[in-house]
Amino acid sequence: MRIIQAAQLIEPVRRLCLCACCNLPEDAVSALASARDREIAGSAAKNVLNQLLENQQLAREKFRPICQDTGMAVVFADIGQDVFIQGDLTAAVNEGVRLAYTEGYLRKSVLDPLTRVNTGDNTPAVLHVRFVPGDRVTLTVAPKGFGSENMSRLFMLPPSAGIEGILTHILTTVKDAGASACPPVVLGVGIGGTMESCALLAKRQLLRPLGEPAEREDVAAIEREALQRINELGIGPMGLGGAVTALAVHAAAEATHIAGLPLAVNIMCHACRHACEEV
Repeated sequence: MRIIQAAQLIEPVRRLCLCACCNLPEDAVSALASARDREIAGSAAKNVLNQLLENQQLAREKFRPICQDTGMAVVFADIGQDVFIQGDLTAAVNEGVRLAYTEGYLRKSVLDPLTRVNTGDNTPAVLHVRFVPGDRVTLTVAPKGFGSENMSRLFMLPPSAGIEGILTHILTTVKDAGASACPPVVLGVGIGGTMESCALLAKRQLLRPLGEPAEREDVAAIEREALQRINELGIGPMGLGGAVTALAVHAAAEATHIAGLPLAVNIMCHACRHACEEV
């Protein structure tokens, strides 16, 4: 049994928050570059993608946020079953977030939903804990802005909806989002489970390497078909038209009840931000 003091996780969370807000992962940069190559020379779409690529490069060089919306801090903690965390994990995560958003001058976007009073330090974070084999703790921070989060959807479909119903609702979600989700977007799609597990399954798919297909061939087929149909919409980068409306569709399926077909579509903007560290 390995013992970790909860306080040891404060600094990794702080680092990850800053890194995720200022450094776009290389797979996202490559996806944007590939999207730019698909657009017509001189088009608004190509110009937008050039600006997005320049923006992320400047953010990386100057260690400044990629976007003014530095989001809610969504933290995934995969805890090895042979690890004992001594102390308050939630408090440690929130302290790491507080330090990062204060020291890094990141926008504080978290408030009470009814009074609309800001907490002043971007806490509390949203913490998802999962127990896995081993004696390590893997932390992933994924800042989630609400331009894209507000456009995400959860559907409790009847089983009769089938695969075509799934595809139709994915497409409708992207069409309704239009330019509001800051395309080209990345979609996390959860199929099955219960209302809450389906939404979490969808969000976890945003952490996958961009373009990595699902392990199940039937799910991968849904990803391919959804991506093709979405890009045929012509919404394009920032809604100005073009060949690329989505960079990737990442889907996963889990067991569900005989009476239902839950579907969650979690949209991420072009800045598919996340950073990971093992402790």
